[in-house]
Amino acid sequence: ADSFHFVAPAVVAFSPRRRPTASTPSRLRAAPSESNSAMPSPMLSRVTPDEVSLEIKDPVDPAALVQAKAIMSEVRPSGSGPVDAAKLTEVAKRLGDIPADFEGSYAVGRDECRAAFEGLSDGDRKALTNIHDRVKAFAEAQRRSVVDVEIDIPGGKAGHTVSPCRAAGCYAPGGRYPLPSSVIMTAVTARAAGCETVVLASPRPAPITLAAAHIAGADVVLRVGGAQAVAAMAYGVAGVGGGDLDVPPCDVIVGPGNKWVTAAKSVVNGHCGIDMLAGPSEVLVIADDTANASVVAADLIAQAEHDVVARAILLSPDRGIIEEVDAEVAAQLEALPEPNRSTAREAFRQSFAVLCSSVDECVKISDDIAPEHLEIQTRDATAVGMRCANYGGLFVGEGAAEVLGDYGAGPNHTLPTGGTGRYTGGLSVFNFLRIRTWMRIDDREGSQGMVNDSIVMARLEGLEGHARAAEARSLKK
Repeated sequence: ADSFHFVAPAVVAFSPRRRPTASTPSRLRAAPSESNSAMPSPMLSRVTPDEVSLEIKDPVDPAALVQAKAIMSEVRPSGSGPVDAAKLTEVAKRLGDIPADFEGSYAVGRDECRAAFEGLSDGDRKALTNIHDRVKAFAEAQRRSVVDVEIDIPGGKAGHTVSPCRAAGCYAPGGRYPLPSSVIMTAVTARAAGCETVVLASPRPAPITLAAAHIAGADVVLRVGGAQAVAAMAYGVAGVGGGDLDVPPCDVIVGPGNKWVTAAKSVVNGHCGIDMLAGPSEVLVIADDTANASVVAADLIAQAEHDVVARAILLSPDRGIIEEVDAEVAAQLEALPEPNRSTAREAFRQSFAVLCSSVDECVKISDDIAPEHLEIQTRDATAVGMRCANYGGLFVGEGAAEVLGDYGAGPNHTLPTGGTGRYTGGLSVFNFLRIRTWMRIDDREGSQGMVNDSIVMARLEGLEGHARAAEARSLKK
């Protein structure tokens, strides 16, 4: 089943109590510490800084890739053109995206989404609207931060234009829990970028998912998931479910999903753009003796309940806070309802704590891990946070709970994991924008220096055709 925040490659850590298998790749390996034998089964495995080592794995599961390709070939048997609507319907029923006896359309239009929104309670509608408004405001501020540029060049002008892609495909998981927040984070961001068409795909969409699609401005919702949904958005579908709604091929596909979604996104990457490849979610908390152990534990549990392969990591220069947090995790887990408790407990089997020599060492290890979510709960938290270089999203101070980022403080919650925060950032309007350059020559005489330079460089590179094309612009005959 789909699960929340599957956003980028690889697992962040390895627990000494369960070695990773081929189906659960690990990026960060924490070898067993001798001190573990003296610990009374802590919730967070104890490892030393030296026992944390880097090991980057392919984010795409090989078996899932084979299965995803087979599914994509099945729904698009010709190997070209759009997905076959009948085949998509057949696969969607077989894989449980929609009930086998369902006879309605597998495309949900604007009217049904509006009805779902209007059917919410006043409280639910208000919360959804508030989250939408904050995410929209942040995305629109991002959009305003990049503008068209024009500069002088010898004999003319050059510049760039910023324009949105035409159609955006947004995936929202629909397995373990309904995730309207993922709908908001993806579709609202696409709209803020200026995309003309926004397609949302989500298997078994709950009413709250459809309501979120309405307020986010999605044009159509496909009741399909997995590789078949990615294929539908990448290649388009005509007459989905026998209805009149056509799905255009999307220029960019974004959003979290399971390992089949990740595999399918790797297949279509190049045919269209993607945001990132999916991997298990992770949180890393740097905490010193000033931290509130109860709050830190709550944040670790909040991440662990996402999925059994989620990772929660605690770095601290204070042994006491590690022990206090561990005790709080155990106590708070017992009070958690099912299935959240079992999911989180399993995730903690792969989570760990590191006793560091200083906050500076905590920062160094955090930068090596490049976590999806990085919380700083220390004295001078802002200064510590500004020293951190690699992360997906930064949450500074006790009040800045990662869960507030999940639910619409403004910045996007679709963030890079598995160490990819070393070179990329989270989902934003920039994923939907194209920066295109242009140049114009108005004064041929003024451009002659540039023409002559081009002739010289072309011949240095052995490209005589290039040199002669430049000479055709030369005033020296």
